[in-house]
Amino acid sequence: MFDRRLVQNFDWLFLALVLIIAAMGIVNLYSAGFNRTPLGATPIYLKQIYWLAVGLILMGVTILYDYRHLQKLAYPLYILTIILLLAVMFGGKMVSGSRRWLPLGPFGFQPSELAKIAIILVMARYFNRRLPGPPMRFKELLAPMGLVLLPVLLIVKQPDLGSGLLVLLVALSMILFVGVNWRTLLGSTMSLVLLSPLIWHFLKDYQRQRVLTFLNPEHDPLGAGYHIIQSKIAVGSGQFWGKGFLHGTQSQLQFLPEQHTDFVFSVFAEEWGFVGSVFLLLLFTGLTLWGLQIARDCKENFGHLLALGVVSLIFWQFFINLGMVTGLLPVVGIPLPLFSYGGSSLITTLLGVGFLLNIRMRRFLFGG
Repeated sequence: MFDRRLVQNFDWLFLALVLIIAAMGIVNLYSAGFNRTPLGATPIYLKQIYWLAVGLILMGVTILYDYRHLQKLAYPLYILTIILLLAVMFGGKMVSGSRRWLPLGPFGFQPSELAKIAIILVMARYFNRRLPGPPMRFKELLAPMGLVLLPVLLIVKQPDLGSGLLVLLVALSMILFVGVNWRTLLGSTMSLVLLSPLIWHFLKDYQRQRVLTFLNPEHDPLGAGYHIIQSKIAVGSGQFWGKGFLHGTQSQLQFLPEQHTDFVFSVFAEEWGFVGSVFLLLLFTGLTLWGLQIARDCKENFGHLLALGVVSLIFWQFFINLGMVTGLLPVVGIPLPLFSYGGSSLITTLLGVGFLLNIRMRRFLFGG
């Protein structure tokens, strides 16, 4: 029998905040692709609307399914993700030197996006019975880190350093919340620092170049540094009020590369200026804090961890993307959630939003 309390506890304001950000993203994509769509092709903003509709449908299905049953799907979904990542290595579609896509008829699917959801679920499942508990030591970290590093290495192999880094950051955020012994944390940090020369050795040439470009973009202004230099020009030229919708010179004159994906915020900042940028930042900050509130209010461990994982996913994406386009972080190819063009990324984010709404509307089951 349907419980009316589910509707009474549904967080309409949180959903409205998500839709406002997504709608702003579609308007921004209209500008980013203005007069750039080949004859007979579907405009990117229209494709994004289609993906948004699909994502909202899947989000609705996610909301109807009691999130506590997702524990049973965590490891099967993890195994499926590993299989799909292996399939990409041998039969994926090569695009711009990277093999990240599995062709599905006229569409493409990125298993690395599924890996983000799978890691959140499997970490929540793994640590579900540990809370509350003493801080973990090194031996206790071996199993969960093994679960994380396998998909991360397969993603980096594609190569997709950005998605691999994001999956790792989400998992580490959840592990740190569960609790790590301070000696173990300090030792792990020192080990990472000492291993950095070895990590540098295994990076591909273009990945090393991105780090060097971050340190000194003017070293190669027409080559490796071109993206970040043009992005900073676009962001800065917006000044306080912006140049106005469809009046951004960097974007409309096509000086800004990847302006509908990784550098979509640069288009927005140029047209809407400091005021618009701060407003968007406040929306993302509100989304993050609201998600943390949902996690805090959940009185059940699995839902608590699941919510924290989703919030970590959203936070790290917008934090790293904004750092990229403003030159504060190296360019690693992480999209701005709900804003950048891309069906796989949009659907992944909306599935995460569905988990949060699911947890929120069922909080009464545990006295929340």
